[in-house]
Amino acid sequence: MRLRNIPGARETIAESPWIVQDPASVKGKWRERFGNNHPVHLEIGTGKGKFINRLAQENPGINYVGIEKYSSVLIRALDKLDELQLPNLLFIRGDAELVCEFFGEGEIDRIYLNFSDPWPKDRHAKRRLPSKEFLRRFSQILTDDGTIEFKTDNRSLFDFAVEEVGQGGFKILQITYDLHNDPVMGEGNIMTEYEERFSSKGNPIFKYILGKKQE
Repeated sequence: MRLRNIPGARETIAESPWIVQDPASVKGKWRERFGNNHPVHLEIGTGKGKFINRLAQENPGINYVGIEKYSSVLIRALDKLDELQLPNLLFIRGDAELVCEFFGEGEIDRIYLNFSDPWPKDRHAKRRLPSKEFLRRFSQILTDDGTIEFKTDNRSLFDFAVEEVGQGGFKILQITYDLHNDPVMGEGNIMTEYEERFSSKGNPIFKYILGKKQE
């Protein structure tokens, strides 16, 4: 369950130098915001931030942006960043549906989707981050050779995601149904909090990497 209602979370986020308070004003200018011309990678649904903080720490030549909807979860990611003081990581408190308002066309080099909400009811399929509706949004902000990496332990969601790929304008570059036992795709894998929890129970982790279809 996501954490909710931590007292003072919204106030802390509003004052944090690591939060871009008006991301629409930075649209098309993220490299300027970071002060360099490095690639920009985006994690949507960053949670408590273990994954993206680790990525930013290990890859100083890449700029990272994490989007998280819930203040009470995002504040945990900020705690980690306050400790690490990484200049190549920023956060947005916002909704994934607004990504095209936050980022310009072809501005993002890679998108990470980790253990996204499965929205199990059929009528909510459009809300699933690997749905064709979201893939079309992501296609707008990705570079021509940009990629999407999606991980989950939910087989139903993964099967749905695989079916949506073509209609979303993408193609599968790599896929595995058991990431932690895959010698190629498992190499260098950084686990999220959810991934640690689910894999410790013996759940296989599913992952794909997508690239844009070339017209």
